Amino acid sequence: MKACGHGLTCGFPPTRIHEMLFSKKMIFMKTIVVASQKGGSGKTTLCAHLAVEAERSGDGPVWLIDTDKQGTLSMWHSRRETEAPQRADIQFAQLERGLAALAKRGAAYCLIDTPPTISEQNSKVLEMADLVLVPVRPSPADLWAVSETVSLIRQAEKSFLFVITQAKSNASITAQTIAALSHHGRVAKTFVSDRVPYAAAMTGGHSAPELASRGPASQEIAGVWQDVKSCFNEKNISLKKKGKTQWLSL
Repeated sequence: MKACGHGLTCGFPPTRIHEMLFSKKMIFMKTIVVASQKGGSGKTTLCAHLAVEAERSGDGPVWLIDTDKQGTLSMWHSRRETEAPQRADIQFAQLERGLAALAKRGAAYCLIDTPPTISEQNSKVLEMADLVLVPVRPSPADLWAVSETVSLIRQAEKSFLFVITQAKSNASITAQTIAALSHHGRVAKTFVSDRVPYAAAMTGGHSAPELASRGPASQEIAGVWQDVKSCFNEKNISLKKKGKTQWLSL
């Protein structure tokens, strides 16, 4: 798929634009940033799958923005055979302006993938978020690393949701990870298991539910998306604690 530039020239027909200009979706576009300092946490896979799920659930239009120089999300999107979710190719300096343009075009959600690092760029992206998703693998190393990410989110005074990724079935460490994270913020009720279909689907520009709509991966992604949407329907969607962030540990 060819991405739209910051001018967003490829879009909807005039009649659809007229409808969206008078819809709540245009007014209340929600920007979801997927962030984690830890590499390999499943950020891009989560970002791609949730964007597709939102479209499949009728919650679109959904747009994607890739701020990671590795460009994995962009590569995945270029292999897709369908237009939705669309991707906006926006230079970082024009990101805020680009988000405003997407809102005017009637976008319901915009999901932003970020590089696995603590940087000034990521801090600025967090400031534009309505919700931050923090994918965490159930391991001590990931718990230790997530503290810095949470600290940045709290500095930006943004709401956030932990999402357990690559979880092993029936493993006690998954429950321990959820318990540890719950002391510092909300954890999605549904977690993403360590399944081959996720990686296999990404290779061909798909999502796992697109290839197996009744499989366990489909149920997981649908559950996570419902958890994400519920955040926007509640007043307190994260536990924002003042002061120094404590280290998370098992």
